[in-house]
Amino acid sequence: MSTRVGVLGATGAVGQRLIQLLAPHPEFEIAALTASEDSAGRTYRDAAKWRVGTPIPESVADITVVETEPDAVPNDVDLLFSSLPSSVGAAVEPAFVEEGYVVSSNSSNGRMDEDIPLTIPEVNADHLSLIEVQRDERGWDGALVKNPNCSTITFVPTLAALDEFGVERVHVATLQAVSGAGYSGVTSMEIIDNALPHIGGEAEKMETESRKLLGDFDGAELRMHDAEVSASCNRIPTLDGHLENVWADLSEAPTVEEIAEAMTDYPSADLHSSPEQLIEVFEDPERPQPRMDRMLGDGMSVAAGGIESTPRGVQYNCLAHNTIRGAAGASVLNGELLLEEGYL
Repeated sequence: MSTRVGVLGATGAVGQRLIQLLAPHPEFEIAALTASEDSAGRTYRDAAKWRVGTPIPESVADITVVETEPDAVPNDVDLLFSSLPSSVGAAVEPAFVEEGYVVSSNSSNGRMDEDIPLTIPEVNADHLSLIEVQRDERGWDGALVKNPNCSTITFVPTLAALDEFGVERVHVATLQAVSGAGYSGVTSMEIIDNALPHIGGEAEKMETESRKLLGDFDGAELRMHDAEVSASCNRIPTLDGHLENVWADLSEAPTVEEIAEAMTDYPSADLHSSPEQLIEVFEDPERPQPRMDRMLGDGMSVAAGGIESTPRGVQYNCLAHNTIRGAAGASVLNGELLLEEGYL
């Protein structure tokens, strides 16, 4: 029996990716779509300017879009996927949770709140138990779970694999695709024949979210990871796929072969959307590349390569599809974890 789900902010870039992933999903049935007041009352076919590279799913096309408010969503919807702008999510998501809805959110608001799980199921599934703390402290009947920023989710699985060698300091420089800014986020005159050496707020997200994701939860309180993390974020003219250069200082001195083995052997999760191989390691120093490698594992794998020892640890490159693994796919994966753990 399928779990009835809804998508908040269904007409936007991440909302469309969510629908692309959810429409054929064996465990979820799309039962509600919300958007702005201008789109409400129209069929999804008419409301959404469909931009995903596959046809709009027929099972969704004729659903009537409703406003993004709890009263407009049917009570029998068990799980909501949120792709709302953070300014809207900050006001709207708690209202849904107070009404008993469980929300798996890609929006950035609340990610660093002490009682809100920020989760990558393959990395820190145990943090989902923060929901109990959240319900006790806020009196919520539902639950709110977040997935991290699209650039954070690219390098954190590789750091989780390296943590057996004692991750002490990390610097990461990103080469981020234009789709990460949304359809109208970067104009062609800005990005063609160019690179933008600053993405507002992105470095801070990577520096804080990574430490929360890699932290320890004792059942009552979450302790952030001790590593120092610094980030430099850049926008480049690729369509999809964030490529990142990582330098990690380690307390031990593993060989390149040991590092590659740790990444390759890092386990995936037993969830529908988890790839069979979470981290795919290339020996070819010219890989990974966005155009060639962003769809590994149907867009849910992380690719790594260019591994080299440094006097203090290791440097390497990693890559993930930013709107699949880094956004919509991450929310769907958290929804699958919520279902598996009995929160729906």
